[in-house]
Amino acid sequence: MIFISPPFGNYIGTPYTTSIRGSFTLKKRPGLFGQIYRTLYYSKINGGWINKIGLRNRGIDYALKCYKYDKNSIYSIAILENNEVKEFVKKIPVEMNLEINLSCPNTDKEMIREDIHLFLNNKRKYCIVKLSPLESKGNIDKLYRMGFRQFHCSNTLPTHNGGLSGRKLIPYTYRLINIIKKYPDCKIIAGGGIDSHEILHKYKQFGAHHFSISTIFFNPYKTFKFFINL
Repeated sequence: MIFISPPFGNYIGTPYTTSIRGSFTLKKRPGLFGQIYRTLYYSKINGGWINKIGLRNRGIDYALKCYKYDKNSIYSIAILENNEVKEFVKKIPVEMNLEINLSCPNTDKEMIREDIHLFLNNKRKYCIVKLSPLESKGNIDKLYRMGFRQFHCSNTLPTHNGGLSGRKLIPYTYRLINIIKKYPDCKIIAGGGIDSHEILHKYKQFGAHHFSISTIFFNPYKTFKFFINL
């Protein structure tokens, strides 16, 4: 399966992919398009796209409205306070497919990890945890013991200017895959720098089961070439 990650997953869907919408916080965090305009740019020095959007979004109530008409997408959530987990659990339908965002390098908040096992149930096809590219083996082991079996590698790489995406993430993704694939019952979603089938196949050979794309959409030619050959 190929997943389209945010922000493009909010706007793009194809018959051959699954979109991931979000990330949604419990309350609205306004200013999305202004923040995109001010902070999203390509860095030649870093060799990838940098953003400092900082979880600007319309909130989980908006996501739930979308879910009424789009039950095929996965909805990414980001939990900013300890007391929010139970609020999310109350609001979100038990069958709604989720990705729990555990890393956002361009916000001043640490993502909450306590009690996130409450989202796990057998009615969800997907209950994914999205990792930081710098995630430790100890943290991954803890998430496994909590019951998570679907791991997305990974979010953007922290820099002093924001989160970096693109091919620079490839070695970090390889490292995470190498840790997680030792658990034979886990499913790995590999992302970071997939702008060709060659990179996708390398991730597959290394042990990934599914794949995540996003920044490829900044290049219409590469996007067309990628999808025409699916």
